[in-house]
Amino acid sequence: MPLGTLEVLLVDAKGLDNNDFLADMDPYVLLTLRTQEKKSNVVSGQGSAPEWNETFVFTVSDDVCELHLKIMEKDNFSADDFVGEATISLEPIFTEGSIPPTAYNVVNQDKEYRGEIKVGLRFTPEPEQNDGASGEYGRNDGPSGGYGRNDGPSGEYGGSEEGYGGWKQSSYAEE
Repeated sequence: MPLGTLEVLLVDAKGLDNNDFLADMDPYVLLTLRTQEKKSNVVSGQGSAPEWNETFVFTVSDDVCELHLKIMEKDNFSADDFVGEATISLEPIFTEGSIPPTAYNVVNQDKEYRGEIKVGLRFTPEPEQNDGASGEYGRNDGPSGGYGRNDGPSGEYGGSEEGYGGWKQSSYAEE
């Protein structure tokens, strides 16, 4: 599993169910990456099409495979209401490095479609520790220091899908 930093750009949502019968809803998002949780600002007065344009940073340090987004509606006089949720697989981001803002389906407790939320993602891998051994990601002992080849888990240097493990790179004879 790649280690590094995941940057999440929470852009907007549209087509959300308005749970507030008396006025426009005031939604916010709880973003959860394993045990790390962040909360967006509450957007007032924009109803079922809120815009956040907020960035959140998470540390990827263990077996993390998805980002969970839970959309809530802020209530002043009672418990906040659940609007919907979206789950984003992180496997593509570990190989691509970044994904531009993309719309993901929002579903309710019964897994029924309740709108969409737009999120952009960028993964920055931690620099590899080179102790002179071949290491987990293949050889990194040439003059290039690994740049120009896909030695890291994100694929950012070579764009190859075979960026995990380094087994493909270890067979290269050229440096």
